[in-house]
Amino acid sequence: MSRKQLKTRWADQIDREHVHEEYPRPMLVRESYVNLNGVWEYAITDAEKRPQDFDGNILVPFSPEAPLSGVNRQLKPKETLWYRRLLPKGVRSGEGKRWVLHFGAVDQYAAVYLNGKLVKRHLGGYLPFSVDVTDVLRDTENELTVQVRDYSDAFYYSRGKQKLKRGGMFYTAQSGIWQTVWMEQVPESYISDLVITPLYDEGAVRVRVKVTSALAKKVTVTVSSEEMQPLQTGGLAGEDIVIPIRNPHSWSPEDPFLYDLEIQAGEDLVRSYTAMRKISVEKDEKGIPRLYLNCRPYFQKGVLDQGYWPEGLYTPPCDEAMIYDIRTMKELGFNMLRKHIKIEPQRWYYHCDRLGMLVWQDMVNGGRGYHSWYVTYAATAMEYFHLRARDSWLGLLGRRDERGRRQFVSELRETIHTLHNHPSIVTWVIFNEGWGQFHANTMTRIAREADGSRLIDQASGWFDQGGGDIRSIHDYFFPLRISYRRENAGAGLEKGAQKNTQRGIRFRQEEQERATALTEFGGYSMSVPGHHMYRKVYGYRIYRKKSELTAGYREWIEREVLPNIANGLSATVYTQLSDVEEETNGILTYDREVRKLGEKTVRKLNEKMKL
Repeated sequence: MSRKQLKTRWADQIDREHVHEEYPRPMLVRESYVNLNGVWEYAITDAEKRPQDFDGNILVPFSPEAPLSGVNRQLKPKETLWYRRLLPKGVRSGEGKRWVLHFGAVDQYAAVYLNGKLVKRHLGGYLPFSVDVTDVLRDTENELTVQVRDYSDAFYYSRGKQKLKRGGMFYTAQSGIWQTVWMEQVPESYISDLVITPLYDEGAVRVRVKVTSALAKKVTVTVSSEEMQPLQTGGLAGEDIVIPIRNPHSWSPEDPFLYDLEIQAGEDLVRSYTAMRKISVEKDEKGIPRLYLNCRPYFQKGVLDQGYWPEGLYTPPCDEAMIYDIRTMKELGFNMLRKHIKIEPQRWYYHCDRLGMLVWQDMVNGGRGYHSWYVTYAATAMEYFHLRARDSWLGLLGRRDERGRRQFVSELRETIHTLHNHPSIVTWVIFNEGWGQFHANTMTRIAREADGSRLIDQASGWFDQGGGDIRSIHDYFFPLRISYRRENAGAGLEKGAQKNTQRGIRFRQEEQERATALTEFGGYSMSVPGHHMYRKVYGYRIYRKKSELTAGYREWIEREVLPNIANGLSATVYTQLSDVEEETNGILTYDREVRKLGEKTVRKLNEKMKL
């Protein structure tokens, strides 16, 4: 199949000696920072034994499959990927100080060696991990080696949209180091974690500080902003410290106001931030459950965001590229992004925090191969015929492996903990369209225990089990009719909350009083010559001209979305932000050079979508 390698405007600006140098963890900032991105040596071997010789150079943090890495080679499930580099001369053992090594993400399994000694193993391709390497450091040369295995979609590990045989709605699989690698020097006893929660109704912020030893048990938290003098509160590590904020300034997409935090524990000092923001489901004046932001009805108009880049795959070429996507969607009038079964570098969430963009964060799907006839075609038919299938049929959903289910639960908890402090995140999306879904109500309970401050969409699309805070609808083909009526939610293969009508599918909100959201719709495709990677075009409706595509978008919004807002619709998610490989249904082309929908039309329609 003919293929054109696209690249964004930022690709040619990358300096191989200065790659993604911004501080990678804005929620816990120290002065100490050593960036390890840049040119490493790499090798791909058939055996797990470390090679004597390496194949060449790779630009970290781009995966070997990404053009920006300089490798352009697919790692196969039975192969091993090796990385090697020397640490900077300034990284040496020192009395009274510790060195911590951080990896933003390595896909999927990583074994980290320093000076030939194993210091860390980590499974899971989307979450950060760290290790104290002080005791292994030498006063002379220090060699860092990373061994990687990636099974992609050939096993039950979390993989998102990656597929070894890409095509359609599934994309090129990538592997290895794909987020920033870095080090920091810390005191003997240091702050290892922060949990920050706004208590909106109380006008306060709750902070819990974790330290590595009792030497720094006493903690001081200082809150400040451009509107208030610094307010200092003391407490103990491991316990809740509640800081009242007089006349709190609410955070919203229209006004993304942030408060600065400074936390001191013994000799350690870190900086962070927070915001006063509350998300909830409440009844409006007509008794209809709605999404509320800061105790007021708030319509969320969103875009599905896959987070893929033509030259970097999972890794954006630079900070400016991430900012461009967020700002462009805001300029078009959107106020929410659904981050689709991928976890971004933490700087992406930081930019959503400071620029003002709500985020629905998907958990990353895993499991064995999915049975398309069941999770796609049969599921769509069941939606149409108002049937609800149990998600305990684990074989059909690719979830027979108990170890795989346990791994998902572990990553669910870790994802929530890792991203908890970002005020932009308002909803956790546990499963998407039945991909690797199992026991959704149990997973909802686990997610609720991990974070009771946000909403939960337990099953985006279909295989809804009646739990969570949101009745989540995917509708690419049928007329949409929403009405509110109190009725018991069904369970099992039976009549649920949808009623088939002659005009399409009617979705009824249930007695649990969940809000209703159209969490995927559209998918309208248009290939732009010179800005399309593959000749084949994938999408749910194909257009040839910008005017026709814009007219189709406007017609759907005016016919299906706007009339249903009064009936209970509280949020929408259009598919999607940008083209990805064959899937040309983006508002932007894959290289981010062309806006395919008429901007004035999109802004005008977004202005009409409100409560």
